[in-house]
Amino acid sequence: MGHPDKLADQISDGVLDAYLVQDSRSRVACETLVTTGLAVVAGEITSRGTIDYQQVVRDVIRSVGYTDDEMGISADTCSVLVAVGKQSGDIALGVNEDDSKGKDIGAGDQGLMFGYACNDTPELMPLPIALAHRILNRLTEARFKQEVDWLRPDSKSQVTIEFDGNRPVRVDTVVVSTQHAPHVTNKEIHDFVVNKIINPLLPTDLDTSNVIYHINPTGRFVVGGPHGDCGLTGRKIIVDTYGGWGRHGGGAFSGKDPTKVDRSAAYMARHVAKNIVAAGLAERCELQLAYAIGISDPVSVHVDTEGTGRIDDQRLCEVVREFFTLTPRGIIDYLDLRRPIYRLTAAGGHFGRDGFSWEQTDRAQALAETAGASVAVG
Repeated sequence: MGHPDKLADQISDGVLDAYLVQDSRSRVACETLVTTGLAVVAGEITSRGTIDYQQVVRDVIRSVGYTDDEMGISADTCSVLVAVGKQSGDIALGVNEDDSKGKDIGAGDQGLMFGYACNDTPELMPLPIALAHRILNRLTEARFKQEVDWLRPDSKSQVTIEFDGNRPVRVDTVVVSTQHAPHVTNKEIHDFVVNKIINPLLPTDLDTSNVIYHINPTGRFVVGGPHGDCGLTGRKIIVDTYGGWGRHGGGAFSGKDPTKVDRSAAYMARHVAKNIVAAGLAERCELQLAYAIGISDPVSVHVDTEGTGRIDDQRLCEVVREFFTLTPRGIIDYLDLRRPIYRLTAAGGHFGRDGFSWEQTDRAQALAETAGASVAVG
């Protein structure tokens, strides 16, 4: 959670949440830059609320673990610059609803959004990204519990899995880079990360007999976080989604209120795809939605089950259109997105985690019945 780009994401979503607490209809487009000793917050925000940017930014930096100038940025001593204006009136004209004229909320921008699900894991996520998140979550837990005294906030992971067709069969390579204090040896880092972090998380039903481990492969990772690399909001869109499985429309999530379909439609697309897989209608499913700015209904809905569908993809697409509401207002209401929930999404992945409305599979049985397929819902 301490990677500089993810720190920027968490700050942007911290600002969004702070506004939503005061005004659930806040329009927020918040970008953050973090570098040595400095955080810059910019964007366009229209809200009835007023927030203390300094406090929000410093609270996020502190909660991530950057509390010492030695790390290159500290919550208590860093500079915080704010350059925030109002949402463009031209954009608002297309987005704002007007019930008196029968105008619904329009999409906040044009673009393509994708959702994906597969049966690799219980959370219906691709196994490589699911394992990478589990590893980093466990590493973060070890740091906060002070299981060792040398872990620092910045870290990243990558997992390579061998597949036989669509079935994962072997863990090939695990990469973990973690920032550390100067005094620890590479062997100590390697042994702790492999034995205490990685190995207990590897699936027992996969071949793990010859795993290649790359632990801090450069040999040293003392200088990290915003001191080692400038961090920017929206730079980790593949980490945020499916680890490269499925397509991506290019739009980032963090710092955007739910009228921005980059975020809300991607969440809805995940929800639909996950329910399709949970319903047993497919083993793998990608849903594409496309929108035009200011227009409520999607201009395109496309389903691709990669040849694993129990019914025809075209029929499944028709069922999706019949069964789910896909307008911005419909998505916001259905997933209850006007809540201050977004800081939690900004580290650890937006998908495959309990507690988010778009991860629920409560529509799976009804979806299977609507599709007219005889399937066992899991």
